Amino acid sequence: MKQSINIQDTFLNQLRKEGTFVTVFLVSGFQLKGKVKGFDNFTVLLESDGKQQLIFKHAISTFTPSKPVNWTNQDES
Repeated sequence: MKQSINIQDTFLNQLRKEGTFVTVFLVSGFQLKGKVKGFDNFTVLLESDGKQQLIFKHAISTFTPSKPVNWTNQDES
């Protein structure tokens, strides 16, 4: 049986692999900018100007990438 696509993980992984600059909007309205360096089920690691920030996913409202992200037809590797 074919596994269902996890859009969140696929999208975040493409941002990480491509080093795409993103703006992260938090539910509080605050904005963070940087590159996704890693993520797990609960957090996203964002890096900007050599500084790292670990953000809890429940605090995130929106990711806005600086360029379109191809999250379909992703290589399974």
